[in-house]
Amino acid sequence: MTTQLNLGLIGAGRIGRLHAENLAYRIPTARLLAVSDIILPAAEKAAADFGLPAAYEDHRRILDDPNIQAVIICSSTDTHAQMIEEAAAAGKHIFCEKPIHLNIDRIEQALQAVDAAGVKLQIGFNRRFDPNFRRARDVVASGQIGEPHLVRITSRDPEPPPLAYIKVSGGIFLDQTIHDFDMARFLIGDEVEEIYATGGVMVDPAIGEAGDIDTTLITLRYQSGVLGSIDNSRKAVYGYDQRVEVFGSEGMVIVGNAKPDTAMIADRSGEHSALPLFFFVERYTESYLNELNEFIDCVLNDRTPPVSGRDGLIPVVMGYAAKKSYLEHRPVKLSEIR
Repeated sequence: MTTQLNLGLIGAGRIGRLHAENLAYRIPTARLLAVSDIILPAAEKAAADFGLPAAYEDHRRILDDPNIQAVIICSSTDTHAQMIEEAAAAGKHIFCEKPIHLNIDRIEQALQAVDAAGVKLQIGFNRRFDPNFRRARDVVASGQIGEPHLVRITSRDPEPPPLAYIKVSGGIFLDQTIHDFDMARFLIGDEVEEIYATGGVMVDPAIGEAGDIDTTLITLRYQSGVLGSIDNSRKAVYGYDQRVEVFGSEGMVIVGNAKPDTAMIADRSGEHSALPLFFFVERYTESYLNELNEFIDCVLNDRTPPVSGRDGLIPVVMGYAAKKSYLEHRPVKLSEIR
C-alpha cells in the first residue's frame, strides 16, 4: 500500500503558504513536489522556505507532471472552478479552498467534471475539523441532548479585510458567513430550507460605499423544524469570536472561544482571563492540519472525502438566499435560488 501521496500546490498566497508548511513539515503521508503561482517570486519563495523541488508560474506544469497524484488549490476564488476542471481532466485528486465559485452554474459545471473524471474532491471548510466543533456535532448526532431545537452561531472577525478584497469577495454572506452556513448544516445534520437576513454598516462606512454590509443577523429554518441564528461582525475589538450552541430537548452543548491560556485571575477589581485568539490562523491551526490529513488519507485508502462538492455548493446557495432576503426584507426559501 502506498504510504505517501505526491502533491502539487496551486497558489502561494497566505492560505497556500499555510498549507505548504503543513504538507512539508507536519504530515508524513504528504510529499509536496511543486508549487505554482501567477506571481513567480511568490512560488519561488514558498519553494525555498519549505524545501520544495520545483516552483512554477504556470499551474499546468503541475497538472502535466505524471508523478503528482493530487493538487491543493489555493488560487483566487474566480479561478477555482477552472482549476478543478483542469485538474479533473488531468486525473488529479483535488483539495480546493472555499468557495468553488461565486456563480452557481459554474460550480455545477465543475462538479460535473469531477464526477466524469472519477477523481476525489474535498472542499476546504476547515472548521468542520476543529476538535471542539466536531465534538459538538458528535454530541448532537448521538442524541445526548435529545432532539435539537435551536442552534446559535457567533462568528466575528477581529478586523475587516482590505476594501480591495471586499469589493471582489461577493459580499459578507458569500465570504464571512459562508463558513457559518456550512457549520449550520454540519452541526445539525439537516438542510436549511428558509433564511431571513438583516444587517447594516456599523463598523466602517467605506464598506457600505463598496456595496457591502459589515454586521448581520440571520435566522434559519431547517427542514426538520429546527431554528437557527447566525450573527456576524467584521470587527470584534477583543479578538476572533467563534462560538456555537445547540439546545435540545434533553440538554445543550456549547463551544466557547479558544484562548492562549485558560488561567483566570481574581483580584480586587474582578475576575480576569485571556482574550480570544486574535487571528484565524492561530484559532484554527489544528483544523487546517486535520483537514489535509483527512484528504490525503481518503486518497491513499480510497475513501470518500467528508466535505464533498455538494457541501461546497449548498453554502453558496444559502449565501445568495441571505443576500436576496436582506435586499428584499423577507424570508427566502433556498428553492427560490436553485
